[in-house]
Amino acid sequence: MQLDIAGKHKVFIQTIQFSHAVNGCKTDILRLDNIHPTISGNKFFKLQLHIAKALVEGYRTIATFGGAYSNHIVAVACACREVGLQSVGIIRGEEPINKSDTLLQSASFSMQLKYVSREDFKDKEAIKNRYKEENYYWINEGGYSCLGAEGVKEICNWIDETYTDIVCAVGTGTMMAGLIAGSLPNQKVTGISVLKGATNLQKDMEALLRPSDLQKNYEVIDGYHFGGYAKHPKELIDWMNLFYQQNEVPTDIVYTSKLCYAVNDLLQKGYFKPDSKLLLIHSGGLQGNLSLPVGTLVFNT
Repeated sequence: MQLDIAGKHKVFIQTIQFSHAVNGCKTDILRLDNIHPTISGNKFFKLQLHIAKALVEGYRTIATFGGAYSNHIVAVACACREVGLQSVGIIRGEEPINKSDTLLQSASFSMQLKYVSREDFKDKEAIKNRYKEENYYWINEGGYSCLGAEGVKEICNWIDETYTDIVCAVGTGTMMAGLIAGSLPNQKVTGISVLKGATNLQKDMEALLRPSDLQKNYEVIDGYHFGGYAKHPKELIDWMNLFYQQNEVPTDIVYTSKLCYAVNDLLQKGYFKPDSKLLLIHSGGLQGNLSLPVGTLVFNT
């Protein structure tokens, strides 16, 4: 058995409108948020080859790392349940009294949640050694890996040669690496960092690329993190609501909202060449919005 979305997904490309048309640029968005109710967006692609490998090699349990609001943790828990594997989540920080929706949902998929201090969480190898006798199949935090990037290349099956620019949000860099690897010579891949002070982000992303892919056209842009990972001040919430009212595209507080905000700003600043055709990648993760008070967003998550 393998993780399979055949017949389940409703992926489509949707044209989106920003406040002002700029330099004849056209902008579409690839709605990967529709690929699965839980293993949505890039999560499926980053996990699919890991799941297949674990099954072929006879593992019974997949273990991974993440925070209390990690979309990756939920996706791994759900994917493992679908294929009959057990799952373990190593969670950053002490066990909270009031668990996040992410943790509750992961537990509902039968994931074992193991909490470690933030200091201990930094040493992933020490954690793996602690559970060495358990014979877990380990997946890095956020799915960061060459195998994850290889799985992401499949996203490029939806991206034809008419698109001059592919734009995505960047956390670990795995999705961006896969998009670069699968991009065509006439295309530029632009990544919008959602992290604050991630000085090694581009280096980490490039570590997943083959030497030939390092010659391709790509760039990581900082400055649109809104204070840091998962930070969502009122300005961002207002933007999410406005963007939905204009396009009926729900976004999440971690990735796609900051991606769309950045593209709108970059269009105004003339970053993209005139008459460019952009494709934004909706990376899913809408469940992260459940941490917001009811009524904060005008759309349902």
